[in-house]
Amino acid sequence: MGTTLVLAEKPSQAAAYAAAFNGTKKHNGYISVEDSRFFDGKAYITWGYGHLVSLCPPAHYDEKWGKWSLESLPIIPNDFELEYYIPPEKVEQFNVVSSLVKKLNSNDTIIIGTDSDREGSLIAWSILEKIGVSGKTIKRLWINSLEVDEIQKGFKNLRDSNFCKMLAESASARQFGDWAVGMNASPLFTLYVQKKIREIGGSSSVISGKKSNLTFSVGRVQTPTLYLIYQRQMEIENFKPKPTFDLLADIHVNNGQFTAKYSGKFDKKEDVQKILRDNNIQSKENTIITKLIKDLKETKSPKLHTLSTLQTKANKKWKYSPSEVLKTLQNLYEKKLTTYPRSDCEKITENEFKYLQSNIDNYKKVAGVEFEVAFFEPRKRFVDGQSVQEHFAIVPTKVIPTADKVNQLNEKEKNIYFEVLLNTLAMFAPNYKYEETNVEIDIKSVLFKAKGKVEVDKGWKALFTNESEEKANKEENPKLPIMTEGENAVADINIKEGVTKAKSPYTAGQLINMMKTCGASVEDEEAQQILKETEGVGTPATRASIIDALLDAGYIEVKKNIVGVTKKGKILCQAVEGSLLSKPDMTAQWEKFLKQIGTGEKTKRTFLNNIERFVNLLVEKAPEYVNGANIKEMIAEAEEESIISTCPVCKTGKFTDKGKFYGCNNYSEGCKASLPKQFAGKNLSENMVKLLLEKGKTNKLKGFKKKDKSGTFDAPLRVDINKESKNLKIGFDFAKK
Repeated sequence: MGTTLVLAEKPSQAAAYAAAFNGTKKHNGYISVEDSRFFDGKAYITWGYGHLVSLCPPAHYDEKWGKWSLESLPIIPNDFELEYYIPPEKVEQFNVVSSLVKKLNSNDTIIIGTDSDREGSLIAWSILEKIGVSGKTIKRLWINSLEVDEIQKGFKNLRDSNFCKMLAESASARQFGDWAVGMNASPLFTLYVQKKIREIGGSSSVISGKKSNLTFSVGRVQTPTLYLIYQRQMEIENFKPKPTFDLLADIHVNNGQFTAKYSGKFDKKEDVQKILRDNNIQSKENTIITKLIKDLKETKSPKLHTLSTLQTKANKKWKYSPSEVLKTLQNLYEKKLTTYPRSDCEKITENEFKYLQSNIDNYKKVAGVEFEVAFFEPRKRFVDGQSVQEHFAIVPTKVIPTADKVNQLNEKEKNIYFEVLLNTLAMFAPNYKYEETNVEIDIKSVLFKAKGKVEVDKGWKALFTNESEEKANKEENPKLPIMTEGENAVADINIKEGVTKAKSPYTAGQLINMMKTCGASVEDEEAQQILKETEGVGTPATRASIIDALLDAGYIEVKKNIVGVTKKGKILCQAVEGSLLSKPDMTAQWEKFLKQIGTGEKTKRTFLNNIERFVNLLVEKAPEYVNGANIKEMIAEAEEESIISTCPVCKTGKFTDKGKFYGCNNYSEGCKASLPKQFAGKNLSENMVKLLLEKGKTNKLKGFKKKDKSGTFDAPLRVDINKESKNLKIGFDFAKK
């Protein structure tokens, strides 16, 4: 008999494991278990809070690295042997885990029960290595669902720890590499950009929106991602529309009319007119329906969801951000309603298909839908065990929620759950059937074509009611009138003039797909292949956090779901232009290498040697990259945009956002005029400040807090010039009725 220690990733996961066992008791930081069905002796379940340990900062290795300085770069500790420390807020739980581990004997067992992916493996091994576990038997729990029977099955079929160890080694290489790139590239580009701004006499605060110096966070994945968004924005900003001309014919038949189109596109109206002249085509022509072909076509139901497809669809449908979708899916996973969320696989195995198949009627009842099952046997489009490596597609679990349980879900959870549920049910529903009609009209040897679509059977589409999609389908595939081949017709010929359109900016949801398919923007064939193999930049588990990091750093902003690059983001993109940090294929090559470390084909040491060479090259070439950036023009634009109004005190300076307050930019010449960003508990917007500066007062504003904190009141604000202090005095304009 021996003791077993299970290490979960967080408390909720530990609680889910405990629910699968008998004889459990909660303690401070762990749960004891007595269940002879799974453990020979005592068992304990403990947990982290995600990462219990973090990589030490540069100053831990050398004091000179504690302060940013170009002279101290590159920051590369000896042999890349990076060390972990325990953040103060996690010390108590780390000590609980450490105490339990150190009580284990050589015949005892540790079971790693963190999330079943690369990052989960790193979390566990970094904790265990910090504690020290040499000589201990270590097993790996690998499951896709937190249902009781899946947990129990997982504990009956534990994996060898070497499988997990290689994944952890891959994640550790990623972590060390990201640390090295970030710790070097961030100060490197920040200091050189700040230096250039000083040389041109600009102000970094107009870019950063803060009073402090402008700083850049530069990363192995986030910076190439930012550059891809920047490229699209530059395409749009530099786009020059050109005229286009289409040759159309409004065809009138016995039962109605429709529009047919000549297949060629023209840049000049004269070219269209020449075709009409050469063929002696008048504005109205008698003709016949030359060819009429009708085909009955079918469309299969969508593939099963991955995290990426759910993030894209949920953003399009409900404007949820990628991180909101991941968080919601994680909640549903912990509530045992959907399977593991961080999956990039769109297939399931025979095992999942069997339980889904046996629960079709139950799922239909939960979803409130009814349809005749058309596909009761597995199809390779959805079921392929060989395609499933670590995790299968996101589908409902065996748990059939009651109406009460569904009602307890919040709005986002309901929307995402029913999207997963209906998408899975669609696998069993009939194909969508429609009749496609192709019409050709020969008008004096010039061929005009039209295409129409008539719905025959909604099939799986009946599960999804989306009016905007139906409207779009009607516009793209108009319904044609009933006609016959050889029928007489009259054609009204016209030339339609239009202009070419720029690409649309990315939406928040499209960023996920953009990161997956960025190979389309890469010209090098080898790089394209690598991006295809690695599915672009980032991983399903990290893409949402990368987008959040870009938002937090102030590089991008999302307005009405449209993503735009800020001035700060543009400066960074211009600064790294030409470097490997602007190329998505570089990070894809690294991702491919990391996967090979996970399979044992490559080593962590080789990867880190490559990172070291990359960092040294970056330090050498950075001045050249930054000098090529058009920072002067960017600063001038930003300064112009940041002006709120002319200063009413000195009459020549301009009021701008200084970070913690609004102030005059003539401070160096003696003007100290300023206004607070908050007054009486209310935030003052730039529009309010503009009114104060130009009119001396505002309209009545709501939500000022009373001094005694008993409530709020409404009042206009006014501002006066204090002649003695040469500053502005803000107060309430109670005299205004």
